[in-house]
Amino acid sequence: MALALLVSSSCLPAFSCQRKVFRVRAVASEDFAAVKPEEANKVKLGGSELRVTRLGIGAWSWGDTSYWNDFDWDDRKMKAAKAAFDVSIDLGITFFDTAEVYGSRLALGAESSETLLGRFIKERKEMDPNVEVAVATKFAALPWRLGRGSVVKALKDSLCRLGISSVDLYQLHWPGLWGNEGYLDGLGDAFEQGLVQAVGVSNYSEKRLRDAYEKLKKRGIPLASNQVNYSLIYRAPEQNGVKAACDELGVTLIAYSPIAQGALTGKYTPENPPTGPRGRIYTPEYLIKLQPLINRIGEIGEEYGKSNTQVVLNWLISQDNVLPIPGAKTPQQAEEFAGVLGWQLTDDEINELRSLASEAGQPIGFPVERL
Repeated sequence: MALALLVSSSCLPAFSCQRKVFRVRAVASEDFAAVKPEEANKVKLGGSELRVTRLGIGAWSWGDTSYWNDFDWDDRKMKAAKAAFDVSIDLGITFFDTAEVYGSRLALGAESSETLLGRFIKERKEMDPNVEVAVATKFAALPWRLGRGSVVKALKDSLCRLGISSVDLYQLHWPGLWGNEGYLDGLGDAFEQGLVQAVGVSNYSEKRLRDAYEKLKKRGIPLASNQVNYSLIYRAPEQNGVKAACDELGVTLIAYSPIAQGALTGKYTPENPPTGPRGRIYTPEYLIKLQPLINRIGEIGEEYGKSNTQVVLNWLISQDNVLPIPGAKTPQQAEEFAGVLGWQLTDDEINELRSLASEAGQPIGFPVERL
């Protein structure tokens, strides 16, 4: 989840664009091939009526030039993202998470993630009008946004960029420095106006989560989800009460950065750390500490015929009430994610990996978690 403070204004005023508007919902095909997630691999988000695939796709990197893509976005990367979208749909993963600040058009060379996702949906529906996709996006709690109306207005701008009439899940991206009561009122208004099927929050602490849950409950609106940074090596939600509160309240925990931005895939080593801002989190010194865990993940993967990525995502799903949304930049990654479902790590393997991860230590998280 990106924390860029630049928001696309390409669709102002709301609904002024002339794009054909589609309605997209989370309804999977009934005749998937064996490799595809079946209806049994779909879950309800919290107490809402929305059902989505057991694993989703994060679109944070699509169009971004501030954190991903080596600060450059071009046609080749756009085509790879489109192929990742299509392969995900082909293999039955139909839940996509984006945000208005992902790939802001005001950032040099960037393209809005919402616009890209909307384009991909439109092109896919032109080939297959019956395809149905679940879309989640987010409201940026920028300091100058005040009151409940700012939420509804931002949502309508997002709908314009996406080219759809409503979204399945609308989330508050992070707690505001102020105005949070109004933001929650705005979420409720969007739900009651039929602009969203379910509402959620993101980067909310246990206390903020409980407060949001109770405020929406008074209006008869279920809080569907809390999207937080959660992976095998970043387990702050287990330590700060967020995971337990989600389980208690029946709120789905959506896990972003579930493969630790690539650090758990085995792709990076102390000699070959990630580039850009990720390199400041997953330093060579930290990657040295991580190697015993990475090696064991690889060994377990060999026993199942699975990749490191598939093992660590399966570990997350095994925690129950957790829905990972790894980012797919290429069709190969999307295909890999489809192999996460349909099998299960043993309890001993789950506990062993947790123990090894604890020995490696926890990387830094995003400061908004502490707002």
